[in-house]
Amino acid sequence: MSASSPATPGVSPNSSPRKTPHGFASFADVWLPRIVLSPTIIASLIFVYGFIGLTAYLSLTESRLMPNYTLSGFSQYVALFDIDRWWVSASNLGIFGGLFILICLVVGLLLAVFLDQRIRAEGALRAIYLYPMALSFIVTGAAWKWILNPGLGLEKMVRDWGFPNFTLDWLVDSDMAIYTVVIAGVWQSSGFVMALFLAGLRGIDDSIIKAAMVDGASLPTIYRRIVIPSLRPVFFSVLLVLSHIAIKSFDLVMALTAGGPGTSSDVPAIFMYQFSFTRGQLGLGAASAMMMLATVLAVLVPLIYLEAKEARHAR
Repeated sequence: MSASSPATPGVSPNSSPRKTPHGFASFADVWLPRIVLSPTIIASLIFVYGFIGLTAYLSLTESRLMPNYTLSGFSQYVALFDIDRWWVSASNLGIFGGLFILICLVVGLLLAVFLDQRIRAEGALRAIYLYPMALSFIVTGAAWKWILNPGLGLEKMVRDWGFPNFTLDWLVDSDMAIYTVVIAGVWQSSGFVMALFLAGLRGIDDSIIKAAMVDGASLPTIYRRIVIPSLRPVFFSVLLVLSHIAIKSFDLVMALTAGGPGTSSDVPAIFMYQFSFTRGQLGLGAASAMMMLATVLAVLVPLIYLEAKEARHAR
């Protein structure tokens, strides 16, 4: 009778020992992901953060048509804040950004609630609402420029129907031009917001809603007290995306109003472009670009902080 070897604890006597990778397989497991990702990381460091650093440096110089790398302090920022056009563009950004974000949130949420009722032709309606997002802002701006043109669009059409006193000349009215940008922006982006909210609504547990209905809660109360508060993460995501779109709104404004009439619909992105590349004041344009970055961070950092704080409390 032969003596059996003692069994190793936790290991089945019939299982084969696990083979550890070595040689080329071990090298591939460790270094292949790094090699694949390194070009993207290097490109981001150079073409995103590198150019942000270069722009910040140029904003501290007296650069004009060509870069001047001699530091001159914050003189460009002082000159920027003394330009009335900068404050006009900043106030226009506040009007456009505030109305654009608010209306997109309301319209997108209402459309999402409407589609969440499992109506007929939901797929077709969802595609119709999302279609504007497939267009570029240049196309959107050009289309709405035709629609709102007093001699070609809605005003002419309504007058041809027999209403000669109808007026819709916002596109050429310096007090109303910025609101035409709001209309075009909301038309393009509200469908995307609807899709985000609809995905959030479909992720809510139906049992919670059914329990509330059993308790006698009406549908508006369920949405107000249960559903909408559950969409808090979606609200954060939507605010981030819409804020980013609003602050970098260049192509939409250029295609629709080109900042006019005069400078009545000017925004910081157009200000930065024109002073940097058409007026030969590169340092001043860099300073305005850094102020736009500061605006993005002023929106982004509090939202990220609140989201992280909410995630910690949810644990």
